[in-house]
Amino acid sequence: IKNINKSYMMGEQPLHVLKDISLTVKKGEYLAILGPSGSGKSTLMNIIGCMDVMDSGSYHLDGVEIEKAKEQELTDIRNQKIGFIFQKYHLISTYNVLQNIVMPLLMRGMSLKEAQEASMDTIEMLGLKERINHKPNELSGGQQQRVAIARALVGRPTILLADEPTGALDVNSGKEVLKLFQNLNDMGNTIVMITHDLGVAKHAGRVVRIVDGEIFED
Repeated sequence: IKNINKSYMMGEQPLHVLKDISLTVKKGEYLAILGPSGSGKSTLMNIIGCMDVMDSGSYHLDGVEIEKAKEQELTDIRNQKIGFIFQKYHLISTYNVLQNIVMPLLMRGMSLKEAQEASMDTIEMLGLKERINHKPNELSGGQQQRVAIARALVGRPTILLADEPTGALDVNSGKEVLKLFQNLNDMGNTIVMITHDLGVAKHAGRVVRIVDGEIFED
């Protein structure tokens, strides 16, 4: 991303949230974007995840000029190139583990059978095989986050984008998830993690600190 700017209207006044942000992430990197509440890191995450558009600047993701992409293309990019991992998991409570995990593949048009077969390696890798018929409320927080990670991984995305991935977890579950992230990165996955916690950020291979909408330290 290059010279990204983003403002929101707060009543009559524009609030300049991101100010000329430039950042390059290489394939296979494990990057933490660290900043306090209100620093602009969530807005930056939404732009990286193609969930929000910038006012100015350019963004190339895996060879695609994001600022020129139409809405349907952005939808496809979110489904195929980005695996989202959220603090609150965002699992569908009425679906079991398997149904939650295969959702991105069903949205690509795969049959349920194809999607299940394509997901099994990921399910086994994350130790969820014995849990595939459980509903989210029958799992611990750490297990729910592993389901969310499996859902992010099944489509083999270009980038894993994690928003405060340990924020809702107890200390031990948080350590498990961070160890899993390290394993995923060792396997070649590109990870961008958003966090306010320096202790969490230090697990990444590179830390970018954002303060008041500007990159303060890389």
